[in-house]
Amino acid sequence: AWDGFEIAVRAILGQQITVTAAMGLAAKLVAVFGRPVAGGAGDGLTHAFPRPDCFEADTIASLGMPRARAAALAGLAAAHVEDPRLFDPRADLETAIARLRALPGVGEWTAQYIALRALRENDAFLAGDVGVQRALAEDGRRPTPKELLARAEAWRPWRAYAVLHLWIAEAELRASSSPKEKPHALAA
Repeated sequence: AWDGFEIAVRAILGQQITVTAAMGLAAKLVAVFGRPVAGGAGDGLTHAFPRPDCFEADTIASLGMPRARAAALAGLAAAHVEDPRLFDPRADLETAIARLRALPGVGEWTAQYIALRALRENDAFLAGDVGVQRALAEDGRRPTPKELLARAEAWRPWRAYAVLHLWIAEAELRASSSPKEKPHALAA
């Protein structure tokens, strides 16, 4: 099973940076704060993901991330320690989003992402997601979040599935439009 706390941490780590950079920060976080795993090195697994009680803003910031992001991670961890059911699925998407948005450093995109991935909310929708906007662009113009929300009304209560489909479609569009590697000329 996926761990809601880890998903939420990775969502915050990935704010406004590339996926590669976010993965690097997550690897540092796990190497420094994670518990070593015996016998896992052969599979590449050396540490378990850190527990929420290991997160302190000053120490996290020393890993090379902005203090605001480190504070957001520490706040998230403290909220999870206070309420271990924070990432349990809820009956109401709006309540879950409001609760997540109340945490420092968690905006609409991050709250919707956590709802989609950790809370398994079928109707979570990332209207501000660049990949979703690119997938639905017409004539080079990306729709605004407001336009996306209006368009996505017809997809309720399954908008999270639409997001996943749009992410795949956008990745395929990007892959098909990127320059292909030219074959090497054979030496005569």
